[in-house]
Amino acid sequence: MPEFRVISIVLPPFNEFLRPLKEHRVPELREITADTGLRDRKSAKVELRTTRKKQARRKALLLKADLLAGRYERPVAAPSIEKAFDDYLAHLRAEDKAAKTIAKIELVRRRVLELAEKRRVRSLLAIDLDFIDAYRALPTAAGKKPAPKTISNHLVIIRQLVNFALSRGKIHRDPLKGLKLKKPKPNPQPCWTWAEVQRILAAAKNPHLPSLLLLAETGMRVGELRWLTWDDIDFAQGVIQIRPKDDWKPKTGDQRTVPISRDARAQLEGLPRGARWVVTAAASRRYPHGKHQVSDRRLLQYLKRVLKRLGLRGHVHTFRHSFISHALTQGIHEAIVRQWVGHVDQEIMRHYTHIADAASRAAMQRLNEAQSSPLQQNQETKDGQEEAGSKSAQFRRSRK
Repeated sequence: MPEFRVISIVLPPFNEFLRPLKEHRVPELREITADTGLRDRKSAKVELRTTRKKQARRKALLLKADLLAGRYERPVAAPSIEKAFDDYLAHLRAEDKAAKTIAKIELVRRRVLELAEKRRVRSLLAIDLDFIDAYRALPTAAGKKPAPKTISNHLVIIRQLVNFALSRGKIHRDPLKGLKLKKPKPNPQPCWTWAEVQRILAAAKNPHLPSLLLLAETGMRVGELRWLTWDDIDFAQGVIQIRPKDDWKPKTGDQRTVPISRDARAQLEGLPRGARWVVTAAASRRYPHGKHQVSDRRLLQYLKRVLKRLGLRGHVHTFRHSFISHALTQGIHEAIVRQWVGHVDQEIMRHYTHIADAASRAAMQRLNEAQSSPLQQNQETKDGQEEAGSKSAQFRRSRK
C-alpha cells in the first residue's frame, strides 16, 4: 500500500554545512490522504516552509484537521512564465486596455522571457526577488542600462502580473513577497515661457505649424491631437471634444472638452476640411494624396530642428507643460486647468502650482511697491521734507 506523508521540516544549518532535508511524519496521515483522491500517488508532499520543528508540527496538525474536514485543496502547479503573460494579456484585451498599454506589457514579456531563458527557469514562481535584481541589471537592446523610470514601470508590470496570477488562483504563494517598489525621482522637465512658445511658433512653418499651435493653445497630448477629427470641433459652443474613437482612447480615459482660444479658432478656421483628421501630414510616397494622420516621430524631429535654431531645449510634450504653467500663472484655478488638460501627474501639477504661487507673490510685491496709499505717500513726503530741512540746517551751521 502506498505511503503518504507531509514533508520537510528544514532544520537550521550547522557545522557550516547544509544537512539533507528531514522528514516529519504525521501519524495516521496515510489513511487521511487516502480519502482525498491521492491514492494513486506514491506520496503526497506538502511544504511546511519553516525551520522550526515545533511550528512544523503545528502546521502538520492543522493540515490534518483540514484533511479530516474536507477543506484541503491540493496546490495547483504554477503556470509557466509565458502562459502567465499570455493569460494576463488576454485579460487586458478583454478589458479593452489601450494598444499602447498592451505594447508596453509585450515588451516586458519579451525581456522577462529572455532573462528566464538565461537563468534556465520556466515557472512563474521563479520570478522571485533574485530574479527582480537580475532584471534591474538587464541591459536594453542597444546595450545600455534602462532609465530608472523605465525600470520602475517594468517592475510595476511584473508585480501586476503576479498579482493577477494570485487573484486567479494560478499560484498558491507570492514569490515577490517583500518587494518594495520605489518611485524614482522625476527628472526636471523643460518648460518654456509664453514668450518662448511664441518664438517657436513664429519659427515654425507649414505643414507642422497647425499641429504645434494647437498643442500650445490647448494643452492636448500629441496622441489626442493626432486622433482629433472635425466631428470633435464644436465652433458653436467654442470647444474641442477629446473622446475615444475607433480603437483609440485618451490616456487614462480622459474624455473632456477644451475651450477654443482666439488663436486656435483662427488656425482651425483656416485649415482645409477635405480629410477626416483636423491636422494632416504632407503627401508622401506611401500617401501620395496626403490627408493622413500626422506622425508623432516626424513632428518631434521637426520641432527638434526648430528648437536647435532657437537655442532651446524641450520636446512635443513641453507644449503641454508650458500651457499648464501659463494658465496657472495667469490666475486660472487649478481645478479648471485640470478640466482642460485631464489627468496630470501630481508632482508636475504641484511643481507648476508652486511656480504660479511664487509669481503671484512677486506680482503682489511689485503692486505694493508701485501703489502705496495716499496717507503713506503724504507721510513719506513729510518725512522727506523734514530730513531735507535738518540736513540744510546742519550744512549752514557748518559753514559758520
